[in-house]
Amino acid sequence: MVLGGIFGGSSTTTPQYLTGDKTAIDAFIDQFDTFLFDCDGADRRRRIGVLWSGDHKFPGTAETIDMLRSRGKQLVFVTNNSTKSRADYKKKFDGMGISAEEEEVFGSSYSAAIYIARILALPPPKNKVYVLGESGVEQELQSENISYCGGTDPLLRREMMPIDFESVASGELLDDDVGIVLTGLDFHPSYLKIALGMAYLRRGAKFLATNTDSTLPSAGSLFPGAGAISAPLVAASGQTPLALGKPSQAMMDAIEGKFKFDRKRACMVGDRLNTDIQFGIEGDLGGTLCVLTGVSKKEEFLVKDAKVVPSAYVDTLSDLLGESKAKAEAST
Repeated sequence: MVLGGIFGGSSTTTPQYLTGDKTAIDAFIDQFDTFLFDCDGADRRRRIGVLWSGDHKFPGTAETIDMLRSRGKQLVFVTNNSTKSRADYKKKFDGMGISAEEEEVFGSSYSAAIYIARILALPPPKNKVYVLGESGVEQELQSENISYCGGTDPLLRREMMPIDFESVASGELLDDDVGIVLTGLDFHPSYLKIALGMAYLRRGAKFLATNTDSTLPSAGSLFPGAGAISAPLVAASGQTPLALGKPSQAMMDAIEGKFKFDRKRACMVGDRLNTDIQFGIEGDLGGTLCVLTGVSKKEEFLVKDAKVVPSAYVDTLSDLLGESKAKAEAST
């Protein structure tokens, strides 16, 4: 079977608009055995994401997932949201009536934990992780039996005191077993946390990031993303972290290693060009599908010389059901 042309993963092809064309939709779905779904959506006031917006799933989402399963497709739910663990996402799926198993979720925190435990595999005891992030990172590190410090430690949620400068410089406040600095989205950043991270990097610790998204869509606007948390350490240390979320191919390699799929028979489904769609293109997947309920708009990839172009696009994920919009809306 040929996967080139409009269904290929190349960013130089012309994307096909699938909404309302059941024949084209069926042909597109039949091209693939595996679908990777972005599930980053977090906005509560406007349509952001592929599967949901805040605490509300888009109409027809559950039915679309069930349809793909009924056609024998392998599903993987991929997210750059490092603040939530796979277990957290499973609870969210259950609450929205979307069929998904915890083992089908692959987040940037889990990607980092897998990389640290199974690929980096630093010899103990110098393999402890200093975390700039939330509980989602900690939960996934625990799942791989990785020791860590920092993170949600309440003792670090304070101002930097004059004595702290001396204690950091002397090493008194440092853990000698730390060999890795891991940054993610941290809702409680502080100068003290950054100073400790810099000190560990100066000692030779490996520099990793769950992801480096520049922004976080929320409340109808954009806020600093995980990349804004690692940025101070990048500026202070002169180092760039290895990112383990989309579009990093370290994440794609980890996903392929776990789920054992043929990349040419896989499709990345997402709403953001510079993470989701680029992730699929750089991963040499057979196809990419952009859903227009999120950050990126069709005008961005339909213009001449667009940098990132999906194989195909739809208005909403439920358009894959092949039903008319009037029928779909009447059933919700």
